[in-house]
Amino acid sequence: MSFLVDHVKAAYNDKQTHVVLFSSTAIALYGYDQGMMSLINTNHDYLTTMGIADSSAIVGLIVAVYYLGCAVGAVLFSMLADHLGRKRSIFLSLATASLGNLIMFVAGLGYSRGALAVMLTGRVVMGLGVGGIDSVIPTYSSELSKDEARGKALAQEFQSNIFGLLMAFGINLGLTVALGKSNQWAWRTPIIIMQVYPVLLMAFIETLPESPRWFVFHGRETDAQAALNNIYGNEGDSKLEELLDAHEKEKGEVVGYLDMVTPGHPQFHPTMITIMGQINQALTGYGAVSVYGPQIFELLGFPVRASEYLTLGNYTSYFFLMTVAWMLIDVLGRRKLLIQGSMLLSGSFVVLAICGGLAENSSGLNIPVIAPGVVGTVTLFVATGAFGIGWLATVWLIPTEIYPTTARTQGTAISVIVWGFANFIVTFVTPPMFKNLSYFIFLVFAASNAIAGLSTWLYLPESGSRSFEDNQQFFRDAKDAGTWRVRKVAGGEYTVMRYPDPDGEGLVDAERVPLLTRLEDQLPSLE
Repeated sequence: MSFLVDHVKAAYNDKQTHVVLFSSTAIALYGYDQGMMSLINTNHDYLTTMGIADSSAIVGLIVAVYYLGCAVGAVLFSMLADHLGRKRSIFLSLATASLGNLIMFVAGLGYSRGALAVMLTGRVVMGLGVGGIDSVIPTYSSELSKDEARGKALAQEFQSNIFGLLMAFGINLGLTVALGKSNQWAWRTPIIIMQVYPVLLMAFIETLPESPRWFVFHGRETDAQAALNNIYGNEGDSKLEELLDAHEKEKGEVVGYLDMVTPGHPQFHPTMITIMGQINQALTGYGAVSVYGPQIFELLGFPVRASEYLTLGNYTSYFFLMTVAWMLIDVLGRRKLLIQGSMLLSGSFVVLAICGGLAENSSGLNIPVIAPGVVGTVTLFVATGAFGIGWLATVWLIPTEIYPTTARTQGTAISVIVWGFANFIVTFVTPPMFKNLSYFIFLVFAASNAIAGLSTWLYLPESGSRSFEDNQQFFRDAKDAGTWRVRKVAGGEYTVMRYPDPDGEGLVDAERVPLLTRLEDQLPSLE
């Protein structure tokens, strides 16, 4: 008991813990929206108020337009993060998300003409805010984390993302069961409950430190020292020297968005890695699975209400399995999680296609529909875990690790932009794909996951346990080698995770350190 009390006290006084908790709650906004819209889409009063049919393409458009707002918000608030500071940009992002949420809540409340336009406006405005959160929060969190713990911090934040999804879907399902699908408060109440997140976070943000890297970048060394001492205690002095050395190497560099997509510019290669990561995450198909979960279970032969309960169970499993993600991301590395996740997802979607086909044709094959339904359900749970552990947080982490300070917020903004457009396309085309392809949609996702895994294996460098400066060295080495193939750069050094050697020999290939030892290092310590 005393150990637990001491650990709680240590966490209460630890600024890095505060940052992780704050960032986790902010990232939960994104997950909450996904869980919220999945059942709102099937509410009869909502569809009537918006003046659309349940089979209309506008249902998907209302969901998808949010992602376009995210893309614009990422650019806007990342620029503010460089000029005004990470904290101020996050505050403005939260305020924008809160405004968008209120606009969604009042759409069609007491009137019908123009309700759809108001809802679309609210979705875009909320997307602006969430896009800012998704671009600035990973940068802020990464800049305040130690090199060997960046992955763990961001994976914990994205576990909170799944908590938001689970919370929203659970509230929505409970209200749907209690009030029915024809009651407006069954869909309006989950929307307004979301206000808890931005309001709570805006009240708390002033207690957090600003990024010391941002202070150094703007010549505010005294403020940087104070922030470092606040975060790291006695280690703050040595940290300042490291930041000043890094800034000296970057000083004078000005990087614009056009530079980052110009071939030959030093930031073009990392930008292509960032774009590849978000496109590949979209190719996994899990943006569609998260939003249209109940429809997936219906394809497996389950009735509507059973599909909704199974979706809730899948999200619950998703949340708990994310614990494995933050335990492994700094142990196995980014590359291994992504590649193995794609392999497992491809196999799972093939099984789901078979189960969906058997369920749809069960009467003709003279088999009980429950048999392929059960196998498909277990497979979908496994696939969801594979995505969460391998893909959910990892592609958001990498852009925060591979850019210099002069380009880091732009890089994470580009990540959100690509994520926004890719998910706009996926969530917009998924309803007609369900309608026209039925269970063959799973074969599409199986193939796209194979493509994602292969391109990751070929081109993604391992950035775990390396400093920001070490990761930037990869791109200089790749230029010297004349190739982007990771295995052909620096003798394949960047295909492996580096890890502190227990024998004190510095950093070594993680495979040389027993897995159990690496896992034990992830457990909290009060030494």
